[in-house]
Amino acid sequence: MLGLSGWVGRLAVAAALVIGITPSHAQQNDPGDEPGLIANDDYELPPELRKQMVYYRTSEPPGTIVVQTSERYLYLVQGNNRALRYGIGVGREGFTWQGLLKISRKAEWPDWVPPPEMIARQPYLPRFMAGGPGNPLGARAMYLGSTVYRIHGTNRPDTIGTAISSGCFRLVNADVADLYDRVPVGTKVVVRQKPEL
Repeated sequence: MLGLSGWVGRLAVAAALVIGITPSHAQQNDPGDEPGLIANDDYELPPELRKQMVYYRTSEPPGTIVVQTSERYLYLVQGNNRALRYGIGVGREGFTWQGLLKISRKAEWPDWVPPPEMIARQPYLPRFMAGGPGNPLGARAMYLGSTVYRIHGTNRPDTIGTAISSGCFRLVNADVADLYDRVPVGTKVVVRQKPEL
């Protein structure tokens, strides 16, 4: 049986949902997803997380996306030991993964349909949210194979460089729009926990 504090907590969450306020970080299991929050486009990424051309040795061909989750970087291989590097947010503990996939679909200002696994963890989430500035997927999304994972924008630019998501890779909206314009459907995506030797 719930005590008074338990009922108060449940009523607060229910009231927040009715009036469209997302529960606080302390009440959320996944603090990286904030439906309805409008991104602060004035937020300035730290210099090391900003998009930049870098020296990058890899055996992957130009045009390949390499995600280095331990480093919190996504690389778009350019060839000649160069790559465009973007700062990213990655999956939190228990939600990290690695593998080889391809971009199966792309969408501008995508709608958000939280997968059943996320709804089970966070039953207060909306079942559908139309694309737009308050959508947690941000300005663009690139879907990875037939998985629930995506490379997408975010309405939480302050989460770039952190491990906070449910397994997706997030970039600030300007960076995800830039990457989106550079890569076609079918692009190879390599997700690694550790750098290539």
